[in-house]
Order: sequence, then structure tokens, then C-alpha cells
Amino acid sequence: MSQNIALMMALPNESKGLFEAAGIEVHYSGIGKVNAAFKAYDVIQKTGCTTLLNLGTAGSSHFDAHALVEVTQFVQRDMDVSPLGFSVGVTPMDLEHPAEIGIEGMFSHLPKGICGTGDSFETGLPKVPCNLVDMEGYAIAKVCKKLGVRCVSVKYITDGANETAHLDWEENLLLGARKLLELYQTVK
Repeated sequence: MSQNIALMMALPNESKGLFEAAGIEVHYSGIGKVNAAFKAYDVIQKTGCTTLLNLGTAGSSHFDAHALVEVTQFVQRDMDVSPLGFSVGVTPMDLEHPAEIGIEGMFSHLPKGICGTGDSFETGLPKVPCNLVDMEGYAIAKVCKKLGVRCVSVKYITDGANETAHLDWEENLLLGARKLLELYQTVK
């Protein structure tokens, strides 16, 4: 690659082995914010990358299923310390980083979205304003911000973040992997 980019995804299910078959190294984090934060830190330290590209899946009741959406901002949909007077999504006493983390784009042709990250598989409306949901992105973006590494994130919409989301997610993984691989190959 002409740029110093490391590729990170949550699960091998999201790549379906297509990236590896094409000779592309993928760093898998596992599910959730803690795993994603740890892996993002580890990848940045080991590779010395200047850009961490997060490709993966997301649910959305706003974007059409099978769309690729570039994330321009991440929020935490499950950080709720509202009983202490903080807005949902705000991490108390974290003055260094705001509740919303804006990230740079790389793919001008893709629609843009705000992604709500949480440690739950969302099947309803999030408590914070966002138009797609995932389980790792906010943590990856925060680690990148803290370490001065560019974060780029593109999500394949697998489901409507509703009561059938778990079934739709499973059913659409292969098509998503194909579309994400095709997109990745344009970065070369």
C-alpha cells in the first residue's frame, strides 16, 4: 500500500477469509469496546501505522441494508451517567476528549454517518443521536485520537437494528465482506 495503513476488523466473520485469501493482513479485535481499545493500541504500537482503517458491519434504521457508510463521528450509546447530571454519551471528568469523536474521511463517494458504539447488540433506538450502530468503533477512534493516529471507518449495513437484526447480520456477512474487500482494494 502506498500509505502506512493497518486494517482492523472485529471478527473473522466480517471478512469471511476473503481478505486473507487476497494476501491482506487483518487485525481482529474481538467484540466490544474493551477488546477494540486494547487491539487498536496493540496494532498501532506494533505496526507504527499512521492510519488505522476500521472496516466492519453495523446496524441502521436510517441507511439501507447493504450500503457502505463512512463514519464521520463516533458517540457512545451506552455511556449513561445521567443520574449524576451528565448527558447520555458523556464520560464524566474526561476533559481531554469530548463525547463525540470526529474522524477524517477517505472515501468521498460514500454516504456519511454518525455511529453509536455500545457493548450491546442494538435492536431499538439508541439513547444518543446517531444513524448507525456498532460495538467497537468509538473505542478505536478514541485510542487513535489519544495516540495521534488517523482513524478511518467504513461500515457495511447488515441489518435494521431491530428485532430481526441478529438474523439479518448473519445472513449478510458474506456480501458485506465482498463489498468491503472491493472498497479496500481501491486504497492501493
